[in-house]
Amino acid sequence: MKELTPEEKYILLQKGTERPFSGKFNQHTEKGIYICRQCGAPLYRSENKFHSGCGWPSFDAEISGSVTRSVDADGQRTEITCSHCGGHLGHVFFGEGFTPTDTRHCVNSLSLDFASEIESAVFAGGCFWGVEHLMKDLDGVLRIECGYTGGKMKNPSYEDVCTGETGHFEAVRIYFDPSKTSYETLAKLFFEIHDPTQTNGQGPDIGDQYHSAVFYTNETQKETTEKLIQLLRDKGYKIATQVLPLDIFWPAEEYHQHYYQKKGSQPYCHRRVERF
Repeated sequence: MKELTPEEKYILLQKGTERPFSGKFNQHTEKGIYICRQCGAPLYRSENKFHSGCGWPSFDAEISGSVTRSVDADGQRTEITCSHCGGHLGHVFFGEGFTPTDTRHCVNSLSLDFASEIESAVFAGGCFWGVEHLMKDLDGVLRIECGYTGGKMKNPSYEDVCTGETGHFEAVRIYFDPSKTSYETLAKLFFEIHDPTQTNGQGPDIGDQYHSAVFYTNETQKETTEKLIQLLRDKGYKIATQVLPLDIFWPAEEYHQHYYQKKGSQPYCHRRVERF
């Protein structure tokens, strides 16, 4: 989660409303993705933004599954919140006839951030709590979530993965802004916060689900990863990290997300070691 200013806390956490025509995204027309200011989750595409004259950013549709609707405290309006973190966005209205969807998401600018482009990266390096904790604050990281991938079982639970029979790895999926950081920067950090030479797990966590792996989403990510692995091998490291194509990433249970941040402690089996 990002650190919020007092004004942003007032909107996102206390369900406040900014003054009309005061927000930086009211007249914003750049092409890209509007994301949650608190957690970085993608919320709206620029092609769904329109000028309604109401004084707040208006959208006629959200990214599927990104926004939750509920009855407002006043019992009349429909409140909209970020489905990922629950942060207050604003309200949604219907029947006004502005666009073919006949829907207007009236959103506070202070609830939003913006990225001209979003990419994702998936890494497995032992217990996903530690990997998530040490990569979440890198500049350009918009959102990071723990989950499972690499196996064949659909929608696995933590208990399923712990049996060692699903084929899944504990992994993290990182959404990042490529204008602020690169895939190579993320991958280098990944190779420095865990031991990529360990073959039976990671630290004291032993088992197939804790193996080191990079799951690439395109050939450029694959080539970048293989280049970094060769650099490390040239330095004498016996790299055990697997390089695998990403299939389906299954988000882990909510209690696994931002575990160390919630607990207020530090990882027990991950620490950064400079290798590049």
